[in-house]
Amino acid sequence: MAGHSQFKNIMHRKGRQDAARSKIFSKLAREITVAAKSGLPDPAMNPRLRLAVQNAKAQSMPKDNIERAIKKASGGDADNYEEVRYEGYGPGGVALIVEALTDNRNRTASNVRSAFTKSGGALGETGSVGFMFDRVGEIVYSAEAGSEDVIMEAAIESGAEDVQSDAESHRITCAFEDIGEVSKALEDALGEAETVRPIWRPQTLTPIDEDKAESLMRLIANLEDDDDVQTVTANFDMSDDVMAKLSA
Repeated sequence: MAGHSQFKNIMHRKGRQDAARSKIFSKLAREITVAAKSGLPDPAMNPRLRLAVQNAKAQSMPKDNIERAIKKASGGDADNYEEVRYEGYGPGGVALIVEALTDNRNRTASNVRSAFTKSGGALGETGSVGFMFDRVGEIVYSAEAGSEDVIMEAAIESGAEDVQSDAESHRITCAFEDIGEVSKALEDALGEAETVRPIWRPQTLTPIDEDKAESLMRLIANLEDDDDVQTVTANFDMSDDVMAKLSA
């Protein structure tokens, strides 16, 4: 396993996700609000909102929080958030894509640029690394959802493109434009997924040594700590030995 999902595994072992639960809820609420404002405030009639609510539930976000975020958008008192994407290179020449929802583009750009600079990286123009990634849909099920054969059969029937399974989860990918249709077919066959979202999938991976890996993990952590940043994706490839040391 490589790239951003590998970073998530490291942070999970360190307990970082539990410590940042309130921050996670805040970012999920922001996405729900933006999704609700982009269409109807009904998940059944708004695909983006449906995915946002589903992902919030997967993170055990309380129902009251979800409903409050939707009502905030419906009431017209919600902040006007803008979707912004930043691209650049981190330590070791690793390419990163940072997605944000912000009500102050200047503040967010300054914070993201500062994080890159402090790590020895460089923030580039939009499109400077985007060509190195493919935009696809990702549907994640826990390992308990079924055997690899069961998941593979369901994925093929749903029109998905690929399945990657490990001891913890099954990650199913599909064409970006098919994410709604594929996730619905999988839900009918396997039940509700843990997460359903569009992701940036690296076309190639950049090997990174222990020294650069530590700096890169610090950069990603600093970016994800920013309230405006929703996702961070990187195209690094880290050896099991280095990952084990960082996870210690």
